[in-house]
Amino acid sequence: MTQGRHAEVVIEVPFHDLDPVGIVWHGHYAKYLEIARCTLLQSFDYNYDRMLESGYSWPVIDLHTRFVKPAVFAQRLRVRATLEEWEYRLRIGYRIFDLATGERICTARTDQVAVDRKTGTMCLRSPAVLFERLGLAP
Repeated sequence: MTQGRHAEVVIEVPFHDLDPVGIVWHGHYAKYLEIARCTLLQSFDYNYDRMLESGYSWPVIDLHTRFVKPAVFAQRLRVRATLEEWEYRLRIGYRIFDLATGERICTARTDQVAVDRKTGTMCLRSPAVLFERLGLAP
């Protein structure tokens, strides 16, 4: 059930995301990933508000991006977020494509870990609430 869980969003590149050369500044890709990640998390009702309610924060501890081709103003991008690991961390893989041509623009990955909000301690295993939201036994 969980293998291959994914979500997609379409983003149109706004003018204010461009650098002086006229392409999307690399830092804005993190924002595009975040939008897709929130859509994915919402698909199993464990977006950031639910995380906090459950007593955990899930900071991003690693972000890796590989840029293949620059995105430009008004380009429509399809951003796909796929849940790849969940037992010890949330690892989400991303692919960004040009919506019209299907050309790959960027690939990325984020890792998030659960942190107990009461103690500030990083969990060595994802908490039971995540498995419950995914419909799995911990």
